Amino acid sequence: MTAIRRRIMGLETEYGIANMQDSSRRLGPDEIARKLFAPVVEKHRSSNIYTENASRLYLDVGAHPEFATAECDSLHQLIAYDRSGDLMMHELADRAEQAVGGKVYLLKNNTDSLGNSYGCHENYLVSRDIPLKGLSKQLLPFLVTRQLICGAGKLAIPYPGAPNENFGPGYTMSQRADHVWEGVSSATTRSRPIINTRDEPHADSAKYRRLHVIVGDSNMSEVTTALKVGSTLLVLEMIEAGVALPDFEMANEIRSIREIARDFTGQVDIALRSGSTATPLEVQRAFYDAACAYLAHREDVELGTPNAELAPVVDLWGRVLDCFDTGDFAPVSTEIDWVIKKSLLDRMAAARGLDPIDPRLAQIDLMYHDIHPTRGLFHVLARRGLARTLLETEEIEQAVRQAPQTTRAAVRGRFISAVRAHPELSYTVDWMRVKVNGENGAESLLADPFATTDEDVDRIIASMEAR
Repeated sequence: MTAIRRRIMGLETEYGIANMQDSSRRLGPDEIARKLFAPVVEKHRSSNIYTENASRLYLDVGAHPEFATAECDSLHQLIAYDRSGDLMMHELADRAEQAVGGKVYLLKNNTDSLGNSYGCHENYLVSRDIPLKGLSKQLLPFLVTRQLICGAGKLAIPYPGAPNENFGPGYTMSQRADHVWEGVSSATTRSRPIINTRDEPHADSAKYRRLHVIVGDSNMSEVTTALKVGSTLLVLEMIEAGVALPDFEMANEIRSIREIARDFTGQVDIALRSGSTATPLEVQRAFYDAACAYLAHREDVELGTPNAELAPVVDLWGRVLDCFDTGDFAPVSTEIDWVIKKSLLDRMAAARGLDPIDPRLAQIDLMYHDIHPTRGLFHVLARRGLARTLLETEEIEQAVRQAPQTTRAAVRGRFISAVRAHPELSYTVDWMRVKVNGENGAESLLADPFATTDEDVDRIIASMEAR
């Protein structure tokens, strides 16, 4: 099979939500979520909408605001649209603060104070020609060990009945590692797998399937996001291209992912199905070495993710692995989420003599994920030059205003902008369909995620403008 070099991608991010009225009073998540989405419901009569940048904004189960990016076909583009979600959510939170008083916190993390987990899901378009079982077999070892390079970090405090109850309190590389229970399955919240097999391609199902990866952490750092997605893009391409990758199929992915999360040497032994063992660092080195060789001969593309966007990814990938070899993570201390946060917590604990369960450390952990552009700790660090960014503010603001112009999202964005200029019209939008409802309505099916134009949609828009 030919490797896909122009690949549709998307990120779905659920946000934690909290409110503080004063030192002792707060509103519950359900009530705050209703206040947060009140302007959306008032304007659109729904808490589940598609925005004018063609992304999806909605209130998910458990009072978690969620943002799903529009279809993107390049790495840099995807990061911009992921960040556009942060900006839209912050605007809603700012309005909610004015409505209820106190502070409304939106946290781009993966666990709340009660131990509940919520996700950052990655979506990658893959060919129907490649069997999912074979793809998953090769991809799982990479995903289980990927937390070394792109985890968000977490101060984990175990409690009876929790997934981490058999581990002591302390820092972990990944927020999601303790909350997955299967390697591959169709479950979501009941028993979270690393790879979800729910077959919703949002495209021609005879040609494509959607690879739904739900094990990843929500990253504050744009640089870490680029490494998370960019490394996965390269691994997918290599599998599709038939690149020979070592067999690291694990005997128990779930036990391994939890153990890896707590080992900052990268040297914990992982039992393999073959009967041998490997370390997380060995697994990542093998994929990294293969990616270096592949990228050196990768045919560049005009549309999609160019080699110029992947080269910095591979460079950072190697530099993070080198840090595990030396035990010194200072060379990536402004680039990788779990390293940035751990260094903050370590300094505070050492300066004040705090143990891992001290609530002041837990507060720092949460503050790191606050998306507020002036209050959030990550953004404070970025302004001080202590956390790298990739995007200019103007790029993020542009992504808020306009849909990606290189994918199907451009069509959806044009339709949404046109139909909302006519508030008298009822309409329906989803990933594959746009429709003007009513007796004289019209509908178009958008089966090709790469198509940036659609004649039926053009006619629908023209008829609206002629009213």
